[in-house]
Order: sequence, then structure tokens, then C-alpha cells
Amino acid sequence: MRQKPHCRRDAAVECSSEVMSEFKFACPVCGQHIRCDSSQSGSAMGCPTCFQKIIAPNAPATDASKYILTGTKAGERPSLKMAGQGPAPGPVSRGVPGAVVVVVLLLGIAAAVAFVYHGTLFKPAPAGDVKWTLNLGAMTIPDAPAAGRIHGTDFTCRRAVLEGGGLTLRQGGHGVPDLSVTIYLHAKRSAVLAGQNIRIAANFADAPPVRLRCKEIPPQMKTETFEGGYALRLEFGALAGKRLPGRIYLSTPDPMKSYVAGTFNAEIRQPKPKRP
Repeated sequence: MRQKPHCRRDAAVECSSEVMSEFKFACPVCGQHIRCDSSQSGSAMGCPTCFQKIIAPNAPATDASKYILTGTKAGERPSLKMAGQGPAPGPVSRGVPGAVVVVVLLLGIAAAVAFVYHGTLFKPAPAGDVKWTLNLGAMTIPDAPAAGRIHGTDFTCRRAVLEGGGLTLRQGGHGVPDLSVTIYLHAKRSAVLAGQNIRIAANFADAPPVRLRCKEIPPQMKTETFEGGYALRLEFGALAGKRLPGRIYLSTPDPMKSYVAGTFNAEIRQPKPKRP
């Protein structure tokens, strides 16, 4: 019966006195150098420094390398790293990878920037190649939803309303709109505007009022009314139930050169009764 090798500790631990092919390896726990021979390859032994049970690696095929694979802690899979390579990689983290955290943070920042600067980053589609002009003959109404600029801010008509002869094109849903333009036409009932073509030159004497509204810091609104000096082309189509389609080109003489051009489909609403 073969006697179990005796280990002693010095500059390197020697674990055999038999005449075999000796080699050195390192303890995977504390790094203690241990010397043994090829007959002990794959056998379990205790480290004399940290007392961990380790498995001796296979002996090297040649004597070219002084140290080969480190030993393996008993119960773990052996390392496949060769001599000269760096330390064995640690266990894979089961937590959230750092790259994922960075991506989530960047997405959050991008969403916040988009929310704050949505008016400049995501501009409404321009109304074709329309340009501001007060010349009725040069006005061209594009076959696209009404859009333009109001007080220097891009405008897209999201809702059109005809109420008591007043036409309002607005950007925004119910409640106070972000941007709007209202033309107070001389009509007692909205239905009489069906099929009408209206042209108002900048020098027209009795022009109906036009009001531009722009939301600044809520709930403040910047309102500007023109009773002349603007140019307007307004063409209404046929009445379809409670809807009246139309086309518009409006340009006002404000310093920011506001204009709206394109098509709309106005909802006809009954005016609210006047309070006694």
C-alpha cells in the first residue's frame, strides 16, 4: 500500500521524495507554491498554508515551463488557462450588467430632453414650399393640412372649428390651445359660408378681425389682433353634415411674419347662448 506523500513548507512546499518528474503549481486559494511529481497529478491534497483541499494539475509535457496550471479547489471545475496567461477570470456576475445601466440612463436623458425641447426637436411638417407674402396673386395654397408659423413658432392645425361665423384653426386638443388663429367672418350662421371664396387684400378697408394666440408660460397667452393690413385667401367647400372643408392662406403683418396655409375640415358648432 502506497504511503500518502508528506508535505513540508519552505520557500516552496515539496510534496514528494520519489524520483519522478517534479513540477510546481500554485494553490488557487492563497497562491502558495507546491512541488509534487507527475504521479500525484489529479490527486487531492491539502494546502499547508490555507488548509484548503485542492486537486493537483496534470504534469507538463515538457520542462520548458517552471510553473504550469494552478491547482483546482476541490469540488470546482479545473481551469483551462495555460502558463503565461493572466489570472483565471472570476465568477460571472448575476447582477444587472453595467452596459445595460448606462443604456437605461441615456434613454432617460434623451426622453427628458425630447419632452423639454419637443417644440424645436420635432417640428411640425412645413406647408410645402409656402413663403410669407402679402401679395394675393403670389399666394399658393398647398394640398396639405394647414400649417405655418405663428409668432415665430411652427404651427400645424390639429383641429378646425366654425362657430357663429368665426373660423378657428388650433394646435392642441380641448382646452386652451398651444397656438391658434381665428378669423371673425361677417356671417350670422356658419352654414352660409359653404361654397364661398373670400379674398382680402392688405389694403382692404373693412377687413374682419384676425386674432393670433400663442401660449407662452402657462397659463399666460400672447394675443395679437389685426383689423387690417393682412392678406387672406379662404375657399370653403360643400357642407357635409356638421363639417365644412376648406382651404386657406393667411399672412399677417406682425414682425415675426406669421402665416398659415393648407387645407382643413372644420367642425360646425352652435354658438353658446348669450348670458342675460
